[in-house]
Amino acid sequence: MSIVANLLLSFLLSFALVYTIMPVVIRIALRKKLVAEIDDRSSHTELVPTLGGIPIFLAVLLSSFVLVPSPAFGNVQYILAGLLIIFLTGAKDDIEALSARKKTLGLLLGIGILIFAGDIRLQSMYGLFGYYGNLPYLMSVALTYFTIFVITNAFNLIDGINGLAGSLGAVVAISFGVWFGMSGLTAYGVLALAMVGGLMAFLRYNVSPAKIFMGDSGSLVLGATCAVFAIKFIDLCFSGNVVTPYCFNHPVAVAISFLIVPLFDTLRVFITRMYRGKSPFRPDRRHIHHLLIDTGRSHMEATIILLLVNITFISLVFALDEVVGMHYILLLEIILATVLTLILHRRARNARIEALNSMVV
Repeated sequence: MSIVANLLLSFLLSFALVYTIMPVVIRIALRKKLVAEIDDRSSHTELVPTLGGIPIFLAVLLSSFVLVPSPAFGNVQYILAGLLIIFLTGAKDDIEALSARKKTLGLLLGIGILIFAGDIRLQSMYGLFGYYGNLPYLMSVALTYFTIFVITNAFNLIDGINGLAGSLGAVVAISFGVWFGMSGLTAYGVLALAMVGGLMAFLRYNVSPAKIFMGDSGSLVLGATCAVFAIKFIDLCFSGNVVTPYCFNHPVAVAISFLIVPLFDTLRVFITRMYRGKSPFRPDRRHIHHLLIDTGRSHMEATIILLLVNITFISLVFALDEVVGMHYILLLEIILATVLTLILHRRARNARIEALNSMVV
C-alpha cells in the first residue's frame, strides 16, 4: 500500500470512529454527570461533558495498530505506550480530579516512556545559541523532558474555548503529518493523520454550542503527540538521517511556528504570573483566548482569529527559512507575537473599562 493511501486511510478511519462513538460518549457522560465545572474562569454557562479525548485517543490507537507498517511499528508501540499513560492520567483527572502532584507524576512517567523506550530525544541544540554539537546524555534527557512537558501543558491550557485546541491541534498535526508523509516516514505520518481525522470529527461536536469538551484526556495526549512530532521533525531535519528534499534550513524555527499560539501563550502567562508574585500554575483569565472573549468576540470568532494567526506565522517562517538566519526568525516570531498580544491586551482592558462605565451609568 502506498504512503498516500496509508495516510488517507488513517485519516478516514479515525474520523469515522470518532464521529460514530462521540454521541455515545456524550450520552454516558451526561448520565453520569461527568461534566465541566462552571466557575469564574469559565467561558461556558451550561453543563458540558469533558470526555471528548477518549474517542480521539482510541481512534488514533486503532488506526496506528491497523495502518502503521509492521517494520516500523517497533518504535511506534513505545510512543503509543507513553501516550497511553498520559491518556489515563488525563482521563482520571476528567472523571475524578487528581492532585497536581499525582497528575505531574503521571505525565512524567508517560514522558519517560517516550524518551527512554520510544527514543524521542533532542540530541543537540540544533544551532540554538550557536551550539551545534551533541548534548551530554543527561542534559539531552532533561531538555527533552522539559520540552515535552511544556508543549503538553500548553495544549492543556489553551483548551479554554470551543474549537480552539482541536483546530490548532489539527493544523499542527497535519503540518507535521504532510512532512512525514513526503519524507517517507509512514509510521509518523499515519499517527499524525489519524490525530487529524479524530480532531476533525471531534470539532463537529465541539463548535458552538459545544456538546462536549476535549478534557485532559484529549488535550494532554494532543500536546504530547505534537511534542513528539516536533522533536522528531527537528532531529531528522537537522541531522539529515532521513533522505528527503523537503528538509528546512532552520527546523527549530519552523517547529516553533507550528506551535506558536499555545507555546507563546503558555510562556507569556507563566512569566506574567511570576512577575506578579503568583504561582505560574495558579489559574486565571489572562490567556489569549480569554482576552479575545473580553473584547466581545464569540468563541468561534476567537478560535478563527487564533487559527489564522497560527497559519500566518507558519507561512511567514516558510518564506524566511532560506532568506535569514534562525535567530533572526525566532526574534521576529517573539517580537510579532508580543506586539500582537499587547495590542489585544489593551483592547481587552478598554472593553472591560467601557463595560464597567456602562454599568455605572
